[in-house]
Amino acid sequence: MSPVGNMFRAVVRLSTSGVRSLTRTRPCYSAPLASRCYSHAKVETDEEFDARWVTYFSKPDIDAWELKKGMNTLIGYDLVPEPKILDSALRACRRLNDLASAIRILEAVKDKSGPYKDIYPYLIQELQPTLIELGISTPEDLGMDIL
Repeated sequence: MSPVGNMFRAVVRLSTSGVRSLTRTRPCYSAPLASRCYSHAKVETDEEFDARWVTYFSKPDIDAWELKKGMNTLIGYDLVPEPKILDSALRACRRLNDLASAIRILEAVKDKSGPYKDIYPYLIQELQPTLIELGISTPEDLGMDIL
């Protein structure tokens, strides 16, 4: 038999045994899983969390990489940042003269707000004095929401 025929036979044999293994019934274990707590670290309160991030973005010597790293980490959490954290981040953008990052922060927060249409207008309302003081336009003011 040719090598192609041997390979074909091997593939058919593997695929039929794979199908057989899918159709076999396996015992179903319905015992509850035990939950263990391996961390002895102190749980951070919301106020401590906010203070940590405000302090991070308020560093006078923050650079562009730290700003972007901090925002990526913050946006990765399962939350929408508080206005005071965003205020601190926007001020860091102003210290760095990085308007693009400021607008990206606002876009990320809008995206993070998701289906909850009340969150983003609330944040813009709370940040409006800061935006005016720093001369930062919102994506809506720039017409970026029409795209």
